Amino acid sequence: FLPQVDSANAGRVLASDAAVFLKKSGLTDLVLGKIWDLADTDGKGILSKQEFFVALRLVACAQNGLDVSLSSLNLPVPPPRFADTNSPLLLSGTASSDVPWAVKLEDKAKYDAIFDSLNPVNGLLSGDKVKPVLLNSKLPVDILGRVWELSDIDRDGMLDRDEFAVAMFLVYCALEKEPVPMSLPAALVPPSKRKPVSVPGAMPLIPSSTTTKESHQSLPPVGILAAKTPLTQ
Repeated sequence: FLPQVDSANAGRVLASDAAVFLKKSGLTDLVLGKIWDLADTDGKGILSKQEFFVALRLVACAQNGLDVSLSSLNLPVPPPRFADTNSPLLLSGTASSDVPWAVKLEDKAKYDAIFDSLNPVNGLLSGDKVKPVLLNSKLPVDILGRVWELSDIDRDGMLDRDEFAVAMFLVYCALEKEPVPMSLPAALVPPSKRKPVSVPGAMPLIPSSTTTKESHQSLPPVGILAAKTPLTQ
């Protein structure tokens, strides 16, 4: 991976180059900010070769549902995955069209029924309508925040029918004691949301001080009673 971000072969990686590359991991800005803070030990905005390898290792930990912390560095994890068509080592996209959707048809029918019962407007449910259903699962709020962030694929603060199915799928996984991933696996991206991966030219820098505010907004406002629709499998 290093030659892709250290084209000058200087043995170090600038924050701007690292931001573009690490974004291809599919992890959220919040998680990437945490990874950057841990890897950039001297806070200079430049990673040495060793620090860059630490960042890659932490990306792999996050992609496999492990804590993003230095204590996770010694745990066995598969290599990190990045969306890039230029390298055979990397994924050819965050969700190629030939990967079957992880949500089964019979489950989708159940999720659709719950979706319709929540009175969607123009085929969309606002965060206010989805939140009680999530809270009704009795899962920890930080897990539900991650479920919301992963399922709101187009980041519009609303869930359509397919995005709601992703949210329900992740909730049921969490109820079965399966870890909620830090980034949405390719198989979970609805076919309707799959498109060729392109990396925007202007990428924000990674340090987390600019992204911590967003984390508090990732879950819709609290203050609604538990849902009337129980989550029964």
